[in-house]
Amino acid sequence: MKYEKLAKDIIKNVGGKENVNSLTHCITRLRFKLKDESKANTEVLKNMDGVVTVVQSGGQYQVVIGNHVPDVFDDVVAIGGFQTSASDETSDKKSGLLNTFIDTVSGVFAPTLGVLSATGMIKGFLALFVALKMLDSTSGTYTILYSIGDCLFYFFPIFLGYTAAKKFKLNEFTGMAIGAALVYPTIANITATGKPLYNVFSGSVLESSVYLTFIGIPVILMSYSSSVIPIVLSAYVGAKIEKIFKKIIPDVVKMFLVPFCTLLITVPLAFIVIGPLATWVGKLLGALTLSIYGLSPVIAGLFMGAFWQV
Repeated sequence: MKYEKLAKDIIKNVGGKENVNSLTHCITRLRFKLKDESKANTEVLKNMDGVVTVVQSGGQYQVVIGNHVPDVFDDVVAIGGFQTSASDETSDKKSGLLNTFIDTVSGVFAPTLGVLSATGMIKGFLALFVALKMLDSTSGTYTILYSIGDCLFYFFPIFLGYTAAKKFKLNEFTGMAIGAALVYPTIANITATGKPLYNVFSGSVLESSVYLTFIGIPVILMSYSSSVIPIVLSAYVGAKIEKIFKKIIPDVVKMFLVPFCTLLITVPLAFIVIGPLATWVGKLLGALTLSIYGLSPVIAGLFMGAFWQV
């Protein structure tokens, strides 16, 4: 083990493995959930070789390591014998709503940050090359490179379907299937090529078009490519639904009937209820921010700064 000594020292100074509820990592940090943070030797950890600093935030005890944190994480898990996917519901309940929210956000997004940064850089360089006339935006080279840079953003609901499913204890592939349904081309193209049946909330910030119905229920279609909130909420609801079916469906047919029933209920709910509500919340937040900006750009700056992390 390359980081065996560092891993042993970290485990010792977070209060020992018996003080650890769970452990995950992001791009640079080991994220512990400790039973009692007062047992950790924070100052000792901060001054250890191989540790940048310690941050206590969002109900997590975060040991900042650097870009090589995955290797350190593997050694810490191996030495401590931690079950990194173990349920942590008790800790969540004790940490409060805000801390639980922050933990959920970090748990869903942290696994994607490396690829998210990489694809964003590719799009940035492409824009630069086109601006400098080093590359033609109509060329095949540009098209292929742009597909590499844009693939994660466009199909973000599928990727987040996986990470959100892991966070909410939903079958990961069921989560991905929910995300894929949201960006399915036939559904996505309806708003571009079809004519709306009628509009709802006309004249307001929430004005939306109804393009189709599901068993007679109007479906307000939104553009879910590159979206975030709809799939996260859908995965959360899907996890609750899956849990119910796991209890009532016989073991002999659980393998296919649980995802069958979960998808049949969750995906229509995502299109009919969850997606529109999440999008409307986003629109209302946007309208609120713009109205504050209209009142005073200074106040708007304070508002944006205060809530930027959230």
